[in-house]
Order: sequence, then C-alpha cells, then structure tokens
Amino acid sequence: MSNSSDVAVDKPISQSGKRVLAQALWIAGFAAATALSARLEIPHDPVPFTLQTMVVLLAGAFLGARNGAVSQLLYLGAGILGAPEFAGGAFGAARLVGPTGGYLIAFPLAAAAIGYLLRERLSLVWTLTAMVSGLVIIFAVGMAHLYVFYLHDGNRTFTSGFLLFTWWDLLKVSAAAMTYHEVGKKWPRLP
Repeated sequence: MSNSSDVAVDKPISQSGKRVLAQALWIAGFAAATALSARLEIPHDPVPFTLQTMVVLLAGAFLGARNGAVSQLLYLGAGILGAPEFAGGAFGAARLVGPTGGYLIAFPLAAAAIGYLLRERLSLVWTLTAMVSGLVIIFAVGMAHLYVFYLHDGNRTFTSGFLLFTWWDLLKVSAAAMTYHEVGKKWPRLP
C-alpha cells in the first residue's frame, strides 16, 4: 500500500537542507574570495589594480547567474555595513559613490551575465566570450560612473578607467577562463 505521499515522506528532508547549506557556503566563499582579492592591490589613482574581477568572473561561471550575483551582493553588503572588504581595506557606502563605485556596483551584474551565458558547459572560446562580456559590463558601468561623477573628460576616463587596465584584465580573464574550463570538466557548477 504505497502511494505518492508515502514516497514523499520516505524521501530524506535533509537532502534539500544540505543543498541549501552547500549553496550558502559557496556563495559566502566567493564573497570572501572577492574581499581577499581586493586586498591584493597595486594602488593607482583613481582606480587601483586588484584581482577582484577575476573572482567575479569565476563566481558567475561556477555558481550560475543567481548565486553568482548573490555572492557579489553579499560582498558589497558586508562592505557597506562596515567590513573592511574594499580595496585598501576601505568600507562603507561612501565607497560605492567613490571613483571605484561603478565597478563595484557592476560586480553582481557581471556575475549574473556570465552565469547566464554559461548555463551549459561549452567550449573554451565560449567561456572566454562569456567572461569578456562580464568584463565589458564592469568597465561600461565603471567608466560611466567615473565619467559622470569624477573625471568629466571622455579621453581621461577611457585612459585611466579602461585602457590602463587592459593588459591586467586580459591576464585575469585568460586565467579565469582556463581555470573554469579545466575545473569545470569535473564541476561545471558548484555545488
């Protein structure tokens, strides 16, 4: 005398709880990794060199659109609430209206876009394309913010908000794409 309700009762409830816990841990882990990568900085005015974008790219790839974006929102939220997570150990909402604010605000958007584009594991070329798309989002929002609120000069914004970082970001996007492509063979999504 077994029916569908008996099957549901026999099914372990802890499986979904384990899945939620695993997702929460990976989200928190990528938020923490973003914070750590901000501390590895080469100071430069108005925008420093950091490893943050590499972690954002990997968060979107490994966690997917929703969880990747949530990891970056958690990173931003903790920094706004006072955790010294931003470059140079900075914290607070003022950082989001500072010169780097547009770049930071774009992190969840970029992670979501990458996760969306990599819904299915595809080739290295597609992975690279998806990650470059994420970088384009970060640079577009970051440069727009930098231009409107700080520099008011298109050439200077382009030079100091994008051109200066191209070599650095080409290294990071290549490393992130290769990492995801290789690790993703076994674990395309975490968890």
